[in-house]
Amino acid sequence: MVASARGRIPGRTRRWTVVVAWMERYQLPLYVGALLLGAVVGLVVPAAGAVAVHAVEPCLALLLYVTFLGIPMRRLGAALRDARFVGSLLVLNFLLVPPLAWLLSRLVAHDEALLVGVLFVLLTPCIDYVIVFAGIAGGDARRLLAAAPLLMVVQALLLPVFLFLFVGPDTASAVEPGPFLRALLVIVLLPLVAAWLTQLVAPRFGFEAAVERSANAAMVPLMMVTLAIVVASQIAGVGTELGALALAVPVFVLFVAVALPLGMLVGRVARIDVAGRRALVFSGATRNSLVVLPLALTLPDRFALAPLVVVTQTLVELGAMVLLVRIVPLLVRDARPGIERAG
Repeated sequence: MVASARGRIPGRTRRWTVVVAWMERYQLPLYVGALLLGAVVGLVVPAAGAVAVHAVEPCLALLLYVTFLGIPMRRLGAALRDARFVGSLLVLNFLLVPPLAWLLSRLVAHDEALLVGVLFVLLTPCIDYVIVFAGIAGGDARRLLAAAPLLMVVQALLLPVFLFLFVGPDTASAVEPGPFLRALLVIVLLPLVAAWLTQLVAPRFGFEAAVERSANAAMVPLMMVTLAIVVASQIAGVGTELGALALAVPVFVLFVAVALPLGMLVGRVARIDVAGRRALVFSGATRNSLVVLPLALTLPDRFALAPLVVVTQTLVELGAMVLLVRIVPLLVRDARPGIERAG
């Protein structure tokens, strides 16, 4: 009986390994399917979308916890001390992207609520699922993770400044730091601490390998669930204002199209390695929509459309990201043999 049971375990492990490998190979169509499923559920069953709203933050936190498990925490300090990468990240997101955001926002400048929504989301770099997508594309998720708290603090300080310059003092004074701080705690810091504690404890109890296998196996399903829930939670609200929100869609598409070569240029000028350049591209192209959404909801009534603009950017961006995970590795690579693998 014992021998038989032992014989079955490796077979099950092998089958599960095959399933995980299949999910990783076909993750792009799986993500697209998750987006479509979330859209269908959110439109057909609006009540499900209302429930899904409350699951967005926990799903993001769990997704990042699993992501952090795959990154040795002892290396984070060295990653944050990488002045060239961190400096490039700051230059890209806070010196080059803001003028681009202002220029593209001229397409909706005739509507104050659309304008504010567009600026809210385009002026704030992503600090959550960008780490996952960059890692999938071969980017340096470790360095992005180390820089996430810094990006969060800098954008919280600079967003009112940019809004003051681009829109005026009334909107800038309406921005409150509370939602930023809460998102930093719930979505980044708590999963980070939990992953660190897990990595600290796992070797002492002999389940370090099991944790690593479980994290790898859970990544694609967790990303699928997160994408489906985000879309399901917001698609109905977007549908009610589709005519007005359609004006913002070209802005967001153009933003990704321009941010992609911009990030590539910054990485090349700074002479950063392949993995770092890919991470830069994703950081420049992805925005902090899920974090600034609560912030947009605190704006005065005349900006009631702004939160839906932020949600629209989320939907456009998620569609773009499932394409960029395939496109970026083809565009950002090193011609010298072996260098790309090393990055």
